[in-house]
Amino acid sequence: MTAELRPVVLITGAARRVGSVIARRLHASGYDVALHCRHSRAELDVLIAELETQRLGSTLALQADLADVENLPTLIDAVIARFGRLDGLINNASSFYPTAIGATTPAQWDELFASNARAPFFLAQAAAPHLKSAQGNIVNLVDIYAERPLPGHTVYCMAKAALAMLTYSLAKELGPEVRVNGVAPGAVMWPEQGKEYADREELVKRSALKRAGSPDDVAGAVLYLLRDAGFVTGQILRVDGGRTLVI
Repeated sequence: MTAELRPVVLITGAARRVGSVIARRLHASGYDVALHCRHSRAELDVLIAELETQRLGSTLALQADLADVENLPTLIDAVIARFGRLDGLINNASSFYPTAIGATTPAQWDELFASNARAPFFLAQAAAPHLKSAQGNIVNLVDIYAERPLPGHTVYCMAKAALAMLTYSLAKELGPEVRVNGVAPGAVMWPEQGKEYADREELVKRSALKRAGSPDDVAGAVLYLLRDAGFVTGQILRVDGGRTLVI
């Protein structure tokens, strides 16, 4: 596939963890990738170098604080300037930590909503004209806790619920040219913060498949929604091993 024909996708929070796995899967599947990070520039540079050895000129590194809403359109502008097109937006970047009732601050509220809800909206708004031209896609990384509250994480759950509604609403607003879907992972990677809320082995035992998933499962779902699900929009695909059946 020539560079002119390769689809281009922007992935936020792509330097580490699930985001980096999504980046590798999409790149291996023929996508050119614009990869965003906030603080993890060293990890992003390593990932970029790895992907460039596989296909020269196939990546773009972007560093920005998604809370800086005024500058979000510049990320889209940078992708267009580099590749001339945008076929997909993956809103993966997320903040996650507990917010106890009685101790939650406005700053915590702002931080959790900025990455999980506000930035996805304004990035989608800036990307919409380009995605419409490309008959493209948006995939939002939601959470199974957008539907059912996680104890001690009220603000995070609210923000992910807002992202779920954004997914449904954008599917109507941007159709028929743009498909908009979400992926709601379950136990695929233990969080770096807020681990105290549950025992991992107990969570896995309560799932229908009784095993943990992996970031590859999430990446496969994202690729399916981007490339293979041509008649699917306004849906949130749970990748949770059946955990929401018994949560």
